[in-house]
Amino acid sequence: MGQLNPTRAIATMLVATTVIVIGDTAAKLLISQGQSAVFVAWMRFAIAAVLLLPFSGLRWSELRLLSDWRIWLRAALIVGAISAILTALKTEPLANAFGGFFIGPILAYFLSALVLKERISLARTLLLSFSFVGVLLVVRPGYGMSSGLAFAVLSGLFHGSFLMMTKLLSNQYRPRFLLISQLVIGAILLSPVGLANVPVIGMDATILILISALASAAGNYAILRVNRTTPASLVAPMVYFQLPAAAAIGWFVFADWPDFVSFAGLLMIVTAGFSSFWFAGREKPRPIVRA
Repeated sequence: MGQLNPTRAIATMLVATTVIVIGDTAAKLLISQGQSAVFVAWMRFAIAAVLLLPFSGLRWSELRLLSDWRIWLRAALIVGAISAILTALKTEPLANAFGGFFIGPILAYFLSALVLKERISLARTLLLSFSFVGVLLVVRPGYGMSSGLAFAVLSGLFHGSFLMMTKLLSNQYRPRFLLISQLVIGAILLSPVGLANVPVIGMDATILILISALASAAGNYAILRVNRTTPASLVAPMVYFQLPAAAAIGWFVFADWPDFVSFAGLLMIVTAGFSSFWFAGREKPRPIVRA
């Protein structure tokens, strides 16, 4: 597959990250109507797995790879991340929840250095520390930090560990195998709780479930394809577009807008996130992929 035009790749990433936020918006609407966050998470994994399986290139010979405990640990981490962020969205504005969630790339950076022995640069460390201050401004620990924001931070911690595991396994498994394995295993892990919380749903809830699952699947599949054909240093910063997208959609749908301190924190996260990739050198950071 040839390399995608950079302008087209960036445009695709911007659309894909916005579509993922739309999926989370549908999930927030569902949860605000009383649906279980775990049930919504389970439906997202299950529907995305069914939709993407035909495009995964999965071979019978690869099924034995599912015996690798690291594959299951990686899938369990993304299950925790999705379940926690959906729980956070029950009470928190989209932008604030995403702000807490973006502690994930910071954790992944330092975990990769500790576990994978990746090189740490002073410039990126300082910028990510600046981003961490932005996260603190959003979640404000010790100053009435809500349980919702605590779940958002927990989601980011799970996701940062997931990103490190993805780097660990990326040279051993195909990207599409890693994606379909996390979806299938995620659906399996969540099925006991998900099945126990299946509600009687009407047409409106059914439509929201489909939008949440389809948007998530489509956005992540688009990111996967762009990442295969375009240098990661070009497309990876685009995931930070989720923050302004979340702020705009949250205002339009829920009339939620971050207060001044939270907005300043979100701006710091976005600025540091984009800037850090200017100093990445030959590093190859990977875009955030969520179910």
